[in-house]
Amino acid sequence: QVQLVESGGGLAQAGGSLRLSCAASGFMFRINTMAWYRQAPGKQRELVATITSGSSTNYADFVKGRFTISRDNAKNTVYLQMNSLKPEDTSVYYCNKVGTSSTGRPYAYYSWGQGTQVTVSS
Repeated sequence: QVQLVESGGGLAQAGGSLRLSCAASGFMFRINTMAWYRQAPGKQRELVATITSGSSTNYADFVKGRFTISRDNAKNTVYLQMNSLKPEDTSVYYCNKVGTSSTGRPYAYYSWGQGTQVTVSS
């Protein structure tokens, strides 16, 4: 059974930092690209960052230079270090395995976990 368990969210002040963790199980974590997504109330889910099996990374423009995605294959865990937080980063953050659609666009492969809430105050 595939499980994606996010943790590490909480309340942070603008300019502060949080480190999110995603513990994955039930699939071959080490060979797959993983990603962090976020979704705020009333808004579409958006891709935040990806990391390949070889630890190549990509970031959405709105987090570039502030967030860092990393992985520990021995622990089947992907991390998101969030620095210089802004109120607009407030969202529920999710992780997932990344697949590629027939059009070449990335998509979330598995059903979503519960996510972890990040709230950034002004």
